[in-house]
This record gives sequence, C-alpha cells and structure tokens, in this order.
Amino acid sequence: MAINAKMVKELREKTGAGMMDCKKALTENDGDMEKAMEWLREKGISKAQKKADRIAAEGAAHVVVDGNTAALFEVNCETDFVTKNDQFKTLLQELGKHLVSQKPETVEEALEQKLHGDGDKINDYITDMVAKIGEKISLRRFVIKEKTDNDAFGAYMHMGGNIGVLTVLEGSTDETVAKDVAMHVAAVNPRYVSRDEISEEEVDSERDVLKTQALNEGKPEKIVEKMVEGRLNKFFEEICLLEQSFVKDPDQKVKKYVASSGGEIKGFTRFEVGEGMEKREENFADEVMSQVKK
Repeated sequence: MAINAKMVKELREKTGAGMMDCKKALTENDGDMEKAMEWLREKGISKAQKKADRIAAEGAAHVVVDGNTAALFEVNCETDFVTKNDQFKTLLQELGKHLVSQKPETVEEALEQKLHGDGDKINDYITDMVAKIGEKISLRRFVIKEKTDNDAFGAYMHMGGNIGVLTVLEGSTDETVAKDVAMHVAAVNPRYVSRDEISEEEVDSERDVLKTQALNEGKPEKIVEKMVEGRLNKFFEEICLLEQSFVKDPDQKVKKYVASSGGEIKGFTRFEVGEGMEKREENFADEVMSQVKK
C-alpha cells in the first residue's frame, strides 16, 4: 500500500513520533494505522518522543580508553537517580566504545553514525534507551584524544561522574602521574596549563585592576609596581595548572610533580555535568577536594 503524507501526518499527531519514524511504521504495517501505532509503542518511539522537550541537565561524564585513543564525553538525563541505573551505565560504555572506534568530529555526526559501525544509528539507540529508562537522555559533548606509545592517559571521574577529566602526559608512560594530575584538575579547576597560554590582553587587564587596587589602598606609587607583579604571580598560581600547589602534596607545585615523571602535561579537558545549562547550582570543588585528599 502506498504511504502518503496525510497518513504520516495523522500518525504523527496521534503518537508524537517523528515523521520518518511514522513513515517507517506505516510502511512496515502496510498502511494499517492501528498496527503502526502499536509498532511505535513496541519500539518505544512515541513514548520517547514525548520526552524530547523535557530538561535533561543531570547526567554523567565518562571516559573510555582503547589503546592509544580515549574519549571523554557527557551524557545528560533528567534526574541524578538514573545515572545509577545499569542500563544507563551500559549506554555510557557503548557510546564510549563507539566514540573511540569511529572518531566522529561533532555530536551531530556521531548521532547519525551506526553504533560501532554496523548497528542502529546512535540517535535511534539513544531513543530506544529513553523508552526503556523512562527519561530524556542526550549526548551533549565529547572530546577524543590520541597519544603515542610513549605517552600516558590520565582519566578521573568524580563520584558518579559529576566531573570528568582527561589528560595526556607526553613523554612518559607513568599513568599514576597522569591520573593524579587529572584528579587535581577536577578539584581545582585551572583555566590554563601555563601562563604562556594566557593572552596578553588578559594579563594587561589583570595588571591594570591590581594597580588600581594598590593605589586605592593608599600604597606609595614607587612600590605599587612591585606589589602588582607579586599579586600577578598569585593570579597565575590561581588559574595555571603547572603553577598550582598539588592537591595531594601542597608543598610542591604541579609542575615539579609532573617533571618527576620525565613527561609534560600540555593540555587537559574537564567536563562538569550541566555546566552552562539550567540546573541547580552545586559547588563540586569542596567535595572533590575532600575525596582526593583521602
């Protein structure tokens, strides 16, 4: 039986499913509307579609490593409770394996790829999981890193994946150091690896602010410059990874700890779940600090 636009529109209005899903349902059931509706219900598509407009600002960051490739990604859901669900954990593992093997460049590209190269589309796989778990679920972002045999990945996920970090220790295979640095990044949240990465404009702006503060404190102008440089160094310590005191041993800087491995940290990626999204405000830093010092 030929499937026309009117039939697709009617099924879509009744189920809330997407147009392509409705067309497929009708095609699979020879145009029978009732059977098509049942087909969609069995597939969980109509149920999942109705959840599409809900806010999914909870979730988990996760890291999967396969040889010389690693992926850090964030998957969102509606409630923190779902992240403890075995099906959600399976979803994380499957998506991670897919990302490191297929290496998509964008989320949009990933969603259109077939799972592991030969299964259902990632978007359809997630839709099926939405139907099973009962909440909106979405792949929000990811980063894929590669290394050589002479490097080491450092992966750290804070309790349930509220924060996930991935580092690459170049020139050393010391995975303990790489992971410790990832743990530090989770706890302290630096903005840069070193001061060399900070733009001249940002440094000049901070210098002007510090100079104004010193002058407003009534300090003699002849010593203001020295004060500003001293405070600028403190500013660098606050935002630059290598200049920070190492969380597991505050008596030494991260730079010295990394150097002990013979390698270098040239970059890191840190995902905090729901960052920049509508969600309850939570300060993870103190909680992470308490964990890494145990």
